Amino acid sequence: MTSLSVEMLAADAAEPITSAGNAQLGIAVLAGIAVIVLLITKFKLHAFLALTIGSLALGAFAGAPLADTIKSFSTGLGNTVAGVGVLIALGAILGKLLADSGGADQIVDTILAKASRRSMPWAMVLIASVIGLPLFFEVGIVLLIPVVLMVAKRGNYSLMRIGIPALAGLSVMHGLIPPHPGPLVAIDAVGANLGVTLALGLVVAIPTVIIAGPVFSRYAARWVDIQAPEHMIPTRPSEDLEKRPGFGVTVATVMLPVVLMLVKALVDIVVDDPENAVQKVTDVVGSPLIALLAAVIVALFTLGRAAGFTKERLSSTVDKSLAPIAGVLLIVGAGGGFKQTLIDIGVGQMILEFSESWSIPALLLAWLIAVAIRLATGSATVATISAAGLVAPLAEGMSTGETALLVLAIGAGSLFFSHVNDAGFWLVKEYFGMNVGQTVKTWSVMETIISVVALVFVLLLSLLV
Repeated sequence: MTSLSVEMLAADAAEPITSAGNAQLGIAVLAGIAVIVLLITKFKLHAFLALTIGSLALGAFAGAPLADTIKSFSTGLGNTVAGVGVLIALGAILGKLLADSGGADQIVDTILAKASRRSMPWAMVLIASVIGLPLFFEVGIVLLIPVVLMVAKRGNYSLMRIGIPALAGLSVMHGLIPPHPGPLVAIDAVGANLGVTLALGLVVAIPTVIIAGPVFSRYAARWVDIQAPEHMIPTRPSEDLEKRPGFGVTVATVMLPVVLMLVKALVDIVVDDPENAVQKVTDVVGSPLIALLAAVIVALFTLGRAAGFTKERLSSTVDKSLAPIAGVLLIVGAGGGFKQTLIDIGVGQMILEFSESWSIPALLLAWLIAVAIRLATGSATVATISAAGLVAPLAEGMSTGETALLVLAIGAGSLFFSHVNDAGFWLVKEYFGMNVGQTVKTWSVMETIISVVALVFVLLLSLLV
């Protein structure tokens, strides 16, 4: 366990900063979340400001001194950014190199060249899942939508038959698989092992993406039978490049951090001896920071230099990759502050007592809380961060596998029924040229299928882990 995790557990175990009863705490939580929801949905305030104001409101409603609330929020923000900020930045750099070097296009073109008409939906879900590993959801959509539209147009496919598998692949990676921000913060909050969470996440993700992608796309194509809109086919990122990296080396670069983290998790389980030389090496090499840093350094050569990038362009690419994540880092950090405020006013203990008295399984409770916040705010990341803060005390005494499943249950709940308060809803609607009703029947239903199916597989795994 890292020193950061120890500090966070110590903070979690601290005495509540208020002596409010459960009834007052329950009202305070509802009021705090209501403030956040209203500010985001009604007043269109940035999620960072909404979470900051909501945290202060939460402390005020719970009767906590303002100075203590500010301290809790600041501590949570600092710990969260320290824990996941560098990882998010490294993931952004890797994703930008993948996109700008033409590596993503190389993966797409190679797989599509080998895919038959019958297997095309499966090819799309494979492309989206591989590319979605290092990319943020919105970046993945912008990168993949041109491919989806071109494939649908050239092959005369129904747009939903090709588009839904691609969207499912991106969404599942975004909600369940680190190093995406939501799963990373949830792992940090509940003290889960990243490697084990990644391994179990892949076990849950594979059947989930198959059911919500290629299988559901058959029905979505019948419900909404539309063709690719001509005016929405933009230029692909690598069209101005003279050369681009090869398929094999691109896939290997993208998979490098995943493999390193999985090897660490496997060695930890098989060897289980902190003094063992092999485990010491894998603990370092497979740590998220080193795994992602190694992938970025390798990508500078295998992707950037292979595409003919000069040192100046490589530096510019890295620089441009960091600017867009400022908002993400602030939201994640403020979410961590909100989580710590929840814990410090005693809400975590209240949730623990509630789950025991009502005999609600921890995994189901975590999923339901994430679903409620997702429906209210429209943000998967906000839902994941807030739910992780609320259920963190439930992880105490859980095994490594159980805490990993708790993270996945939260991630699954955070994807439930995307609707009009979610930016992703409008992004998909506009790119695919659909109306609101068509978007609900396809995209929103697909997100709900992902959420429910992932929960089912998490619960099944809980019987074995």
